[in-house]
Amino acid sequence: MSDRQQQSCIDACICAARTCEHCEEVCLSMPNVGEMVACIRKTKDCAAICWLTAAFMSRRSSFDTEVCQLCAAICADCAAECAKHEEDHCRRCAEACLRCQTECQQLTIAV
Repeated sequence: MSDRQQQSCIDACICAARTCEHCEEVCLSMPNVGEMVACIRKTKDCAAICWLTAAFMSRRSSFDTEVCQLCAAICADCAAECAKHEEDHCRRCAEACLRCQTECQQLTIAV
């Protein structure tokens, strides 16, 4: 994998993590928070794996491919959940997660 590919994936992971954390925070403050429980849980998990993946890739861990594969799966799941909601923050989260999923999948194919 090229340094450019790796940096693009790291950037996508960081963007998704930040967007997921924002989505989670906004969902927690919504009046219908009870309806957002699945979204909150998935964004929390997704942010955690995205931060972890960026860290593994940044230090060129020997497990970065495996972590990236897991990140892609969790991002896909989070994106699907966020896409169910009409709120702008959920839509932005779904987009960031799909980008991260794509970047991680491309990176694992390039290895």
